[in-house]
Amino acid sequence: MAGVFDGIKVVDFTWAMVGPMTTRYLADHGATVIHMETATHADILRTAGPYKDGVPGLDRAGYYAQYNINKYGMTLNLNHPKGVNLAKKLIAWADVVAESFKPGTMEKWGLGYEEVKKIKPDIIMLRTSMQGQTGPHSHLPGTGVNLVGLTGFAHLCGWPDRDPSQPYGPYTDAVAAHICGAVLIAALDYRRRTGKGQLLDISQFEAGVNFIAPVMLDYFVNHRVANRAGNYSPCAAPHNSYRCLGEDRWCVIAVFTDEEWRAFCQVIGNPPWTTEDRFATLRGRKENEAELDRLVEEWTVKHTAEEVMTLMQKAGVAAGVAQTIKELYDDPQLKHRGHYWVFDHKVLGKFFCFSQLAKLSKAKPEPRMSAPCLGEHTEYVCREILKLSDEEFVELLSEGALE
Repeated sequence: MAGVFDGIKVVDFTWAMVGPMTTRYLADHGATVIHMETATHADILRTAGPYKDGVPGLDRAGYYAQYNINKYGMTLNLNHPKGVNLAKKLIAWADVVAESFKPGTMEKWGLGYEEVKKIKPDIIMLRTSMQGQTGPHSHLPGTGVNLVGLTGFAHLCGWPDRDPSQPYGPYTDAVAAHICGAVLIAALDYRRRTGKGQLLDISQFEAGVNFIAPVMLDYFVNHRVANRAGNYSPCAAPHNSYRCLGEDRWCVIAVFTDEEWRAFCQVIGNPPWTTEDRFATLRGRKENEAELDRLVEEWTVKHTAEEVMTLMQKAGVAAGVAQTIKELYDDPQLKHRGHYWVFDHKVLGKFFCFSQLAKLSKAKPEPRMSAPCLGEHTEYVCREILKLSDEEFVELLSEGALE
C-alpha cells in the first residue's frame, strides 16, 4: 500500500526524542526523511543506553534505533559555509524542515524561518523546543527530563508522605510528539488546499501542562493545589495495586460504583467485613482506605495475578495484571496487532521497535529500513537526491563540509 505521506520530503534537524519521534510518524507513513547529524556532536540518543551487548558506541544505542527507523542518515557540518549551502539545497528540495535546537541556533547558521522561506516560500517549518521560540525563558536549554519537574509531573507523582518522584525518562517528549505530529498533518493539509507554508512553534512546556488540565482547572476554580496521591483515586475505593501469589506479582483493582463494589464483594466470597457500615459507601471506603487495602490484599495474596484479573473482569470490575517487561513483550494482544517491528541492523543485528499506533486500512505504515548508522547515507543523499557530481562530493568531503 502507498503511504499517506508518499512524496513528502523532510529535512530533519531534530535530535533527542521529541523531534525524531515526530518525523518518524511521517517516515513510517511513506515520507522521505533525511535525519541530519554532525559527527562531532551526534544525536544525544546515540549516547544513551541500552547498548548492544552493553558496549557503548554511536551505532550501538537501541534508544536511537527506536525513533529513527525508515530515515536516511546524513552528517553535515553547519559550522562550515559549504555545509550551510548544502543544507539550503536540501531545504529547497524539501516540503518540511524540522528542528529542535535551543531557539536562536538555526538563526546562527542563517537557517531561521525567515531565511528558509526565502529559499522555499511554501516550506513548512516545525520548531519544537523547551519553552517555545519567544518569551523570557525561551533561551533556556534542557531536555524533557528537566521539563518533567517544570511542568508539575514530578510534583504529582509519588506518595503523599514522600518526596516527589517522576515518570520514567523525558516524559514531556512523548507528550509533545503527538501534538507535533497532529499540527504537521494540519499544516500539510493547509498547504495542499492553499499552497501556503507556515511556521509551527511547539513549546514542550505548554504541551506538558496541557496534559495536567484537570488539576490546573481545580486550582483555577477552587484554588486547590493538587498533591501526590500514590495509587489512590478521589472517586474510587478500593483503587490500588495489590500483592498476589508468587514473587513480586501484582494486580491492579479499581472499584468506582456501588454496583461494582457489590460485584467485587461477590468475587472475593462476601467475607463478613464487606457488610460493615464503614465500607457501605464510597465515602466510608475512602475514609477507611488503608484498612480496606489490607483486607483486600488478604484475599489477593492467595491467588495469582492472572486469576485476580480474570475473576474481576468477568464480574465487571476493572482489573489488570502489573506486567513485567518480558510479559509485555510476549503479550498476545500486542503480537496479534503487529505492535512490534523487527529489523536487521548493521551493528545491532536483529532488534525490535514499536510500530505506529494507528492502523490505517488504506495506507499501512511499513518497516522499510532500520535506523541509520552515523552518516550512513551521506553519499547517497549528495549523489542521488541532490545530484552532486563526483568532484563536488569529494571537494565537500575533503574540505570538512561533510563529516
